[in-house]
Amino acid sequence: MDDHKPAILWLRQDFRLEDNPALNAASEHPLLALYIWDEEDPKPPGGAARWWLSRSLSSLRSSFQEHCVQLVFKRGSPLEILKELIDETKACAVYWNRCYEPHAMKRDREIKAHLRDMGIICESFNASLLAEPWELQTKSEKPYQVFTPFWKAFQCLNFPKPLPTPNICGYKPAVSTDDIQAWGLNPALWGSGLQNTWRPGEAGAWEKMDRFLEGRIEKYAIQRDFPSGNFTSRLSPHLHWGEISPGQIWQVVNHLYGEDASPFLRQVAWREFSYHVLFHFPKLQSEPLRPSFNNFPWQSHSEALKAWQEGKTGYPIVDAGMRELWHTGWMHNRVRLIVASFLVKDLLIPWQKGEEWFWDTLVDADLANNAASWQWVAGCGIDAAPFFRIFNPVLQSQKFDPQGVYIKKWVPELVSLGAPHIHAPWDAPPEILKKASVKLGKNYPPPIIDHAFARQRALDAFRLL
Repeated sequence: MDDHKPAILWLRQDFRLEDNPALNAASEHPLLALYIWDEEDPKPPGGAARWWLSRSLSSLRSSFQEHCVQLVFKRGSPLEILKELIDETKACAVYWNRCYEPHAMKRDREIKAHLRDMGIICESFNASLLAEPWELQTKSEKPYQVFTPFWKAFQCLNFPKPLPTPNICGYKPAVSTDDIQAWGLNPALWGSGLQNTWRPGEAGAWEKMDRFLEGRIEKYAIQRDFPSGNFTSRLSPHLHWGEISPGQIWQVVNHLYGEDASPFLRQVAWREFSYHVLFHFPKLQSEPLRPSFNNFPWQSHSEALKAWQEGKTGYPIVDAGMRELWHTGWMHNRVRLIVASFLVKDLLIPWQKGEEWFWDTLVDADLANNAASWQWVAGCGIDAAPFFRIFNPVLQSQKFDPQGVYIKKWVPELVSLGAPHIHAPWDAPPEILKKASVKLGKNYPPPIIDHAFARQRALDAFRLL
């Protein structure tokens, strides 16, 4: 090995300097950091995720500049770009942290084999999961298909301590780089909502983490289902893009709170379980894991789908969630369950349509977590919710937003309508609606479907599977 030859650090979803094993390995050489927009990716980031990506990369570039390391941006075929850079810089090694999406795993295997045939050192590492998807298995040596036993086994693992930022030095001379502003990563659809809500980057991740640790985690188990409060961590986009690692989260939270942190760490483990399932069942991303659902009588209602997407279903809690999503690129987890159940079970619209919309509008859009969660709600995945679990949007609203605080924030048409009428405006007396300036069918829609009818229709369809 020639320590004077540079190494290429290929960054993907690991936009941090701390606890970055590929960076630690590459730090033995003069370093060239690289991000590639993979034009061969069959499922590139959606609109909101692209917005996050552009800002996270800009933040990471600044972090590397502080260490006199250049972060190079390239667009095209990863293998061809790596070969060109190796030829230009005479790099002796390429390091990266693993991705687990089916396309990425196939691509990385091929690239690793090709580079090694060229005589290039090529190593990959685990930086985005606490446990590799293949590490845990049942006593019968099969993948886990139910979360609870997975969670029990997961807690028995010993996780390595997070790595500090290594001493690094940059490769010279400078390499030509794309201007990421020319990549079209800034869709104009969201206005200022994303900008006013998020601070992408490693520093922004720790800012969110510190705020969560300032007392909120102690209330997490009790308050996490109430969307009007601020009791969840909102770390999901930072975790997806690797601005903070699950190992860092696990160590800090477990150290400070021990057993009291279990409800929160269980959510971290659900993400791990989603990747475990995706690795062993790659069709999770697009096909129901329960074959009987291939014959389910899904409906194709373009107007109903549009009403759901725009937050105009007439069900205030559903509309609030969909508008929060459009404005901020994020939605409270309890509300995600409510809006997903409404789409799949009230409207009988295929879960893939919901997954596609979330993929394009969530800043934390994650293939494994997104698909596993949608299949769970639809009842067609591993460890799925039973078919008869159909959320009543009115009851959910009454239970988790009793005073309508969350609804009023995102559905201003109903701001003057108090509880209990705000949960079901169509049942409110005419004089109450008039006083609140609510005109059903004019400034707020009536329900696009009757929930009692929709529930029975869904139950009848599910029982035929």
